[in-house]
Amino acid sequence: MTPRAPILRAAVLALATAACALGAGAETVRIANQGDALSMDPHSLNESLQLSITQNVYEPLVGRAKDLSLTPALATSWRQTSPTVWRFELRKGVQFHDGTPFNADDVLFSFARAAGEGSDMRSYMNDVQEVRKIDDHTVEVETKVPFPILPDVLSQVAIMSKKWSETNQATRPVDRRKGVENAASFRANGTGPFRLRERQPNVRTTFSRNGTYWGKIEGNATEVIFTPIANDSTRVAALLSGEVHVMEPIPVQDIARVNAHPATRAVTGPELRTIFLGMDQKRDELQFSSVKGKNPFKDKRVRQAFYQAIDIEGIKRTVMRGASNPTALMVGPGINGFAPELNTRLPYNPEAARKLLADAGYPNGFEVTLNCPNDRYVNDGQICETVAANLSRIGVKVNLAAETKGTYFPKILRRDTSFYMLGWTPSTYDAHNALNALMRCVDDKGSGQFNLGSYCNPKVDELIVKIQAETDKPKRDAMIKEAFKLHGDDIGHLPLHQQALAWGVNRKVDLVQLADNYMPFKWITVKK
Repeated sequence: MTPRAPILRAAVLALATAACALGAGAETVRIANQGDALSMDPHSLNESLQLSITQNVYEPLVGRAKDLSLTPALATSWRQTSPTVWRFELRKGVQFHDGTPFNADDVLFSFARAAGEGSDMRSYMNDVQEVRKIDDHTVEVETKVPFPILPDVLSQVAIMSKKWSETNQATRPVDRRKGVENAASFRANGTGPFRLRERQPNVRTTFSRNGTYWGKIEGNATEVIFTPIANDSTRVAALLSGEVHVMEPIPVQDIARVNAHPATRAVTGPELRTIFLGMDQKRDELQFSSVKGKNPFKDKRVRQAFYQAIDIEGIKRTVMRGASNPTALMVGPGINGFAPELNTRLPYNPEAARKLLADAGYPNGFEVTLNCPNDRYVNDGQICETVAANLSRIGVKVNLAAETKGTYFPKILRRDTSFYMLGWTPSTYDAHNALNALMRCVDDKGSGQFNLGSYCNPKVDELIVKIQAETDKPKRDAMIKEAFKLHGDDIGHLPLHQQALAWGVNRKVDLVQLADNYMPFKWITVKK
């Protein structure tokens, strides 16, 4: 028995005793995930599990409907008053969970907080020139250049209470790169349909229905208990036994088992997330490599060798059990700007990869560390193990450093890595999001905030700025295609695949599965 087993048993026991059974009250929903949100601060980490959880408590100005279309949230309407100015009419009569009225001052404060030091949401605000208060329920957002998708971008920026944040010394976000915490890490005061009642990091987080919520809560859950269970088999067992009502992800090998059980079902569907590998292309010498005095990843031949050494169809077949779509692009189908004609991968060819390495001056390969999470994406650890085995065939010795996302993300967000895995869902459902966050040259204003290997092509940057401002869709799509072509020709990253969603759900529970992998509690219903 591993040392972890008592912890796992304790987690399942906590789930079993924390709330009533389904039939008793039909109002408590117990959810398990392989990982936990790293903070309750909505600006501290731009990661979908974190945002999925915190957006039940905090809200943006512009929300998303069940079909992912834009819908009013804390703003009832919005319109452009000029090519670079958007006016938002704010919802009246809204209160934060502590009873403080919501108004324009909270919007100005929250946007400044999201754009400031320590924020992981800066890339959403880096093209905002100024935010102005017109009156208590009207704000204007001026952008540096025309920005037709600004409402889509702001759908990810949560609004916090200025008064609460100042009272609790939480005016700046917690910086996950530095391990900094403040009151917003463990407590929350939003306007959303659920309130944070108890927070025990990596153990259990409990939410209760907000009885003074301004909007309609369609579901009947009055309490949601979220528990991280990292071990796949333990998580599946908790679902099958009824100790949890919803869990994700189902390991791909267990989907049939979950569907065959009389009390559970698998809810599956395509996900907008692309899984890829990034490489440090900035440092003159890699931090974690046997190569001294130079950086092999600055050579396109080395990057292409790594690309062509990865057997992506083998990963799909043996690791993902068919539940993935290999990709040549950093965005997938369903994202505006996806170019299917460019979605053809370079062929898997170890012989060609070995020749590329030799031509680049590494006939015997070299050593490099690959940083990976082992509890964030579907079979992430196994994917990295397979990549390491693939690369060994061309003489590259990969030292695999796989760890929990709680320590993994702070490390790679500090750019304390030479070679890493990341998954990205464009939160605006538009290719500009991925281009701006992942492929734009890095600056100190939030551009390229998640371009952790510092890939940089000025021609791509020029296109990104033009894409942002272009309102003619055919012209815009052509520029997106050109940017992706340049990035692909550069081998700027190593795209792998889009993974599929697989949630395990008790048959007495109805919910909505969104392609961005968010799980709104307000749409969860327990059938009597």
